[in-house]
Amino acid sequence: MPIMNQNLLAAPGARNLITDVPGLRVGQASDPTARTGVSVILPDDRAVAGCDVRGGGPGTRETDALAPENLVDAVDAIVLSGGSVYGLAAADGVVAWLGAQGRGYGLVSAGGVPRSPVVPSAILYDLANGGDKAWGEDPPYRRLGREAVVAAGLGFELGTAGAGHGAMAGGLKGGTGSASIVSADGITVGALVCVNSFGSVVAPGGRTFWAAPYELDGEFGGLGSAGLRAGPDEWGLAKSDPKARMNTTIACVATDIALTPAQAKRVAIMAQDGLARAIRPVHAPFDGDVVFALSTARQAMPAPADYTVARIGALAADVLARATARGVHAAAPWNGVRGWRDLPG
Repeated sequence: MPIMNQNLLAAPGARNLITDVPGLRVGQASDPTARTGVSVILPDDRAVAGCDVRGGGPGTRETDALAPENLVDAVDAIVLSGGSVYGLAAADGVVAWLGAQGRGYGLVSAGGVPRSPVVPSAILYDLANGGDKAWGEDPPYRRLGREAVVAAGLGFELGTAGAGHGAMAGGLKGGTGSASIVSADGITVGALVCVNSFGSVVAPGGRTFWAAPYELDGEFGGLGSAGLRAGPDEWGLAKSDPKARMNTTIACVATDIALTPAQAKRVAIMAQDGLARAIRPVHAPFDGDVVFALSTARQAMPAPADYTVARIGALAADVLARATARGVHAAAPWNGVRGWRDLPG
């Protein structure tokens, strides 16, 4: 089989957001006082999903359900949240809303038996960012989850918004990023990421994003890659005091090509390399990095299937790298915290 360069005419989708993937919407909610938030990826219909966990300190919900050998073969939403362990409750709000809409998995079809929405989720640590966390026995995450899913649409804010609202990317303000690509033959791949990394997203001594070689149309500053350089053990703006469980980059990549659960898992694995292209170092003991992969199945799988899965995984890695830089590029800092735009140069 000849291998052709399918990416020569590839370009971002109309929004350059994950919602360029047909059949997806995104909703976000933030609490500026607590400096935290929630992002929800909502498919129009139940969608096949996979997950890959690389960080040393992950916080997740229902990721085991995504294993190809298990019963449930589709999900109703993906939730990304701030709040560390408290943020796992964001999925409760999403589940309650979906169930009230009659959405979810139904092993038994009978009157009075509610369906069971399947909502895998992952959290990042933003508890020490100076926001008001004196919530006692009523953390805001269930409420934020419901607000986010109700608000789901095609457009959404990047930067200091959603689950990335209170995030830090190394020594810079982190945030929520997104990007998309449509291949020459019509495959759409998108990514949404909440960047709260231990590692740095820029090369030492300047403002050049590690993801610079993958930038399209000046989407995160257009500086090019001339400033990329790093010596061994030279991390630049990585966090100087990372502390275990105080970081984590969480993401979802998506495509409109029909995938099996095993193929979605492979795409999630390949997409993790996008974080490695955009953050240095990454997948550390201090991070809880998690990537979900979602298929809306609006197009049949082109033959040969394994080659198409490889293409989708490669596109997803590039798109996730771009989304990571876009999230930090768009982030608005608060007092005492630098943003990318505050760097000299």
